[in-house]
Amino acid sequence: MDTSHSQCLTSRPLKVIFEEPAKYWTDALPIGNGRLGAMVWGGVASELIQLNEDTLWTGVPGIYTNPNAPNALSEVRNLVDSGEYAEATAAAAKLVGNPAEVYQLLGDIKLEFDDSHLNYAKETYQRQLDLDTATARIKYTVGDVEFSREHFASNPNQVMVTKISGNKPRSLSFTVSLNSKLDHHCQMKGKSQIIMEGHCPEKRIPPLMYVNDKPKGIQFSAVLDLQISEGNGVIRILDDNKLRVEGSDWAILLLVASSSFDGPFTEPSDSKRDPTTDSLSVLKSIKNLSYADLYARHLDDFQNLFHRVSLQLSKSSTRNLCLKQNQYDGVPTAERIKAFQVDEDPYLVELLFQFGRYLLISSSRPGTQVANLQGIWNKDLAPKWDSAPHLNINLEMNYWPSLPCNLSECQEPLFDFLTSLSVNGRETAKVNYEASGWVVHHKTDIWAKSSASDGNVEWALWPMGGAWLCVHLWEHYTFTMDRDFLKDKVYPLLEGCGLFLLDWLIKGKGGYLETNPSTSPEHEFIAPAGKRASVSYSSTMDMAIIKEVFSVIVSAAEVLDKNEDDLVKRVRTAQSRLYPTKIAKDGSIMEWAQDFQDPDVHHRHLSHLFGLFPGHTVTTESTPDLCKAAERTLHKRGKEGPGWSTTWKAALWARLHNSEHSYQMVKHLIYFVDPQHEKPFEGGLYSNLFAAHPPFQIDANFG
Repeated sequence: MDTSHSQCLTSRPLKVIFEEPAKYWTDALPIGNGRLGAMVWGGVASELIQLNEDTLWTGVPGIYTNPNAPNALSEVRNLVDSGEYAEATAAAAKLVGNPAEVYQLLGDIKLEFDDSHLNYAKETYQRQLDLDTATARIKYTVGDVEFSREHFASNPNQVMVTKISGNKPRSLSFTVSLNSKLDHHCQMKGKSQIIMEGHCPEKRIPPLMYVNDKPKGIQFSAVLDLQISEGNGVIRILDDNKLRVEGSDWAILLLVASSSFDGPFTEPSDSKRDPTTDSLSVLKSIKNLSYADLYARHLDDFQNLFHRVSLQLSKSSTRNLCLKQNQYDGVPTAERIKAFQVDEDPYLVELLFQFGRYLLISSSRPGTQVANLQGIWNKDLAPKWDSAPHLNINLEMNYWPSLPCNLSECQEPLFDFLTSLSVNGRETAKVNYEASGWVVHHKTDIWAKSSASDGNVEWALWPMGGAWLCVHLWEHYTFTMDRDFLKDKVYPLLEGCGLFLLDWLIKGKGGYLETNPSTSPEHEFIAPAGKRASVSYSSTMDMAIIKEVFSVIVSAAEVLDKNEDDLVKRVRTAQSRLYPTKIAKDGSIMEWAQDFQDPDVHHRHLSHLFGLFPGHTVTTESTPDLCKAAERTLHKRGKEGPGWSTTWKAALWARLHNSEHSYQMVKHLIYFVDPQHEKPFEGGLYSNLFAAHPPFQIDANFG
């Protein structure tokens, strides 16, 4: 065995590297423990650590039913049956509902150092995110003192930890404070703690509040605890809301945070949870743990997940591997992204792959909320697309790596969330569609919104979100072979989903069962009358998802000896009557039941290829003609599109066993996006490896 080759492969550094502080949010380094997240900017004289807690959302539990929907549904169906698709699209606006709520931020830790730090030696500055240890590190020199900072988010102890030190005694002096864009106030506790308490708006657009009003939105609390070296240094209180450290060797900041969120069915005003009490309780539980203890526990927990999978790529001979690798050691990640179209650095692909696993571990753990449109990282009160889970590709893509990348535990929040969605979805199905079972549409929030959102029909009216998520349930079972999970969690959800789909399907042309109304997510067609429309019947994606779910129900029933159940018999009968996937005149997969003209052949969504991936009903072995048509469809769609579209295309090409085209899509993803000159829908990567729609959208990092 070539031991030098082996050592070279196993010693590859998995680091996101910068040689200067962050200028933009997408230059900052993300850390997280599944629930708490932070973006570390690495400023020298003034540092900003932006904080998130995954239960901070606007709103309260909502009403997800519309008693007027059945009449509107009947009107839309009649118009579709008459071939009046533009009119059906207009009428379908009566079926859309209220907007989802909005993911919020927690606040900021601000560190201010003395003026000498303005004159730091720029050539000594280092800022790195070490994926292997889930630790962000900053180093720089001021005069003859080297300063260092380490940041990590501990899952086992539910605390954000920062250690700041200088390599000479009494060299460390700074001021620390907490702040937030949300309504809040700060107070001191003792001589070394800052408590920040506040609340989220009870509505997307906050109502006017008066002095004596009790906030009705989610309450939150963050507590910062400051420790310094014994013997050297003092802590002073400034302005009743800041802590000043003077002449210390080192300092440790512990940040804990909690909210009053007590599940999607409990009004925040009725919650019995006290965020400040909960936060102080966490601090009390770790008061006897040293920094080394906290770090050891963090490493053991994180690496138990992260070290399960390694990836080693090369385009060079064994003899040149180490030489090639060494040329990238210490090179800023942004420079490697910019060079990729020329050098096609395989180690950058490895880094990007492991960065996706790192982000999933950091944003989704058992007991947390699902990873939303930005994972858990958000700097805005009104983030793009509300940072809300979108079910027509984005939330599903967030969890694509959970099984093949051996992080099955990280998918548990998705199933907990799906259970909550099914509760609200049962009422939506009953009232809006007079159907059994449960339904969820394209966009949701922490309150498990199940009804159609507001906005254009082409994206809002899509009752297939819950059905798609059910496919993840079965895949989780096939990965774990946990029969109890299948019996207790999966099958009840599949039953409800199947019952809705059976009721949603109606008898259509040619004896087929069809969906009506039906859309292909976020896309329009030109109706025969020449008008743009988005509503018709039996879109290819609708049928592909239903076929997948029905197949899963039958398979699950076989495992659980439920073949004779009435639901299973009904599903088997319906399977042969589902509208088939068809090939258009130009040889591509038809996106709709009719071969409508497509006004945007390069559209970002690949909805009509669901059966190929992530579905399993179109395969090179069983449906070669459809695979040939799928290849034609991918060529027709082209390369361009946002990050998530690019990664979906890569997966689709891979299912077609076309490695060259799949790699070309990976290559297309890896180009540098300048935050000052970003263009919508063009994809790419920011300097910290966050994927761009633009703006930042985390799904492509997972795809």
